[in-house]
Amino acid sequence: MSLKIIRPGLMTTLQDAGRYGYQKMGIITSGAMDMYSLRMANILVGNDEYEAALEITLRGPTIEFTSDTLIAITGGDLCPVLDGQKVQTLRPVAVKAGAILKFTSCKVGARAYLAVAGGYDVPKVMGSKSTYLRAGIGGVCGRALQKGDLLSTNEPSEYGQQMMINLLSRGAHSYAHAKWYISKVHTSQENLRKPIRVMAGLQYDEFCEKAKYDFCATDYLITTQSDRMGYRLSGAKLELNHPLEMISEVASLGTIQVPPDGNPIILMADHQTTAGYPVIGQVAAVDVARIAQLKPGDRIYFKLISNEEAERLYIEMEKCISNLKIAVAGKL
Repeated sequence: MSLKIIRPGLMTTLQDAGRYGYQKMGIITSGAMDMYSLRMANILVGNDEYEAALEITLRGPTIEFTSDTLIAITGGDLCPVLDGQKVQTLRPVAVKAGAILKFTSCKVGARAYLAVAGGYDVPKVMGSKSTYLRAGIGGVCGRALQKGDLLSTNEPSEYGQQMMINLLSRGAHSYAHAKWYISKVHTSQENLRKPIRVMAGLQYDEFCEKAKYDFCATDYLITTQSDRMGYRLSGAKLELNHPLEMISEVASLGTIQVPPDGNPIILMADHQTTAGYPVIGQVAAVDVARIAQLKPGDRIYFKLISNEEAERLYIEMEKCISNLKIAVAGKL
């Protein structure tokens, strides 16, 4: 089984859960920007939830399927069309050999994920298939997809094989009905407008009272300098009580650091291994995926919550994932 890239889109890369255990050597984690959507896509086609999928950013690729394939598309609404017909997202879809998949426009969100039953057959680098562009490792030759790339896929699981057979028996490009998909979709326009929940960072108390107030009372513009490494924001300047000399600390996904110009930066999937700017906040794990679905020009604002509330939200999200696994298992 394989997929042929006819047009690569703006930025299409292979991403999985990332590579762990190498930050001490200066190797970043990488991985999917929206881990929630990656996991959903893989579960829907019967893969391990952390298997690699195509991360499609803003303007999607055109793909030809050279064999019958079971796919799932999750994340932002980039208006996927299969042989001229709108593709149902958030559910398994059976695709016939020779079909052409296009993404016509970015309607809601910024990133979509395309998983195939069996996963993509590319070698792991340091335990991961994730593409790290700056180092040129992982994915397809360490780069974004290009015209003419041929992606092979592995053999589907029992579920993936049976679901594809069942759907194809109904006709080309049939899809499973959505009684059992996750209803709390974070990529809806309503959810993307909600505040991003954060906990106080390690240096929160080093910021002046006005900065603390402005951090949650005003909104910030996501600038065009934002990428997979970090989202640079523009808005109310966040000032310290006094100059702060810091020793570099371990950087983590969702950390909000404030450089000398006072404009916050949210560290994302390709964040550096260490950082030396004061940290005003840490994005709750449950909301990192929502940030990944925002794009330059969007506005973002924060809401301070406790560590306990962040933990409760995380547990709730994991329960949703577990419920989807149970529903999928029941389809065998």
